[in-house]
Amino acid sequence: MKEINLNETPVRTSRNFNINNITLEDVSIVEKFREFNTFKINNNNNGKAEISEETKPIKLKYGLNDKLTNEVIQYANVKQKINIENKVNKEIDLEFNLNKENSQLIENVEIVANEDTKSTIILKYEGDEDTKSYHNGIITVNAKKNSKLNIIIVNLINIYSNNFLSIQNDIEENAKVNYIIVDLGGKNSITNYYSNITGKNAMNNLNTIYLGKQNQVFDLNYIGELKSEKSNIDIEVQGVLKDNAKKHFKGTIDFKKGCKKAIGNENEYCMLLSNTAKSIALPMLLCTEEDVTGNHSTASGKVDEQELFYIMSRGISYKEAIKLIVRAKFNKIIQKIDNEELKQEILENVDRRLE
Repeated sequence: MKEINLNETPVRTSRNFNINNITLEDVSIVEKFREFNTFKINNNNNGKAEISEETKPIKLKYGLNDKLTNEVIQYANVKQKINIENKVNKEIDLEFNLNKENSQLIENVEIVANEDTKSTIILKYEGDEDTKSYHNGIITVNAKKNSKLNIIIVNLINIYSNNFLSIQNDIEENAKVNYIIVDLGGKNSITNYYSNITGKNAMNNLNTIYLGKQNQVFDLNYIGELKSEKSNIDIEVQGVLKDNAKKHFKGTIDFKKGCKKAIGNENEYCMLLSNTAKSIALPMLLCTEEDVTGNHSTASGKVDEQELFYIMSRGISYKEAIKLIVRAKFNKIIQKIDNEELKQEILENVDRRLE
């Protein structure tokens, strides 16, 4: 395919902003099914979660675009349904390793957190340094009444591969869904995230870090619809760009009729480590209800010179000082992860990509 349009905003803005969607060239849509044999699941939950390949039909309100959605429907080579039935103290880990023999991953992951359950799901994507891989995934989540669900998505693939991900959440009464997304890999890393927050007192927290170098492109389209009383969404995004990397952030919080006393917050900050890195952001608040609270902010800037001077005056090189500053910024989100081994792996990847 010569050209593909992806990730449209729910409300169109001026074309001059160049952010209503993203257009990519030379992205191939799958034409032939291939197997993916380097997926594994670590299921240490003592039988308290039912795991199968019987996923329900996919129906997305948004998604990246119809072609990529249909690709998953027709060609998914990994299907997993995780049905949480009781409180799960240990994590359920899904690991995807993209390499020369398994360079095409098309996955459909369905997560159901039943009433009064508590669980943590980790999805980690990694691969070798040289293979030009392709990932197109859809994750759907249904968090039922009083459930608590932590989802950690870690993208550690190389910078030559394409990474496409659509996420859709349905969050019911008193349910709480926490996301941490670590987005480091991909020549093009394009994410569409949609939360349908329908329950009273339902809560959705989304924390993201991204790091781009060379010619990487990140396009993040985060959409939250608040539909019930005292529902809540909080979006926090921290990013770093160097070299010629580009980022588009589109954050939309939509207060629907019936969501009195709802709260929506979004904050995005991008640190620019070069004069050629580009950051564009579009935070939006939409509202058809009274008595709600909405806040949004976005900013970009270079490294604080005084902070940099202070660190380097202690005998630390410029490169190592930058690593320390980036780590400090990312740590606010990374420290929310309980898995110490995973935290260390993420920090090592951050350091390596800052070299």
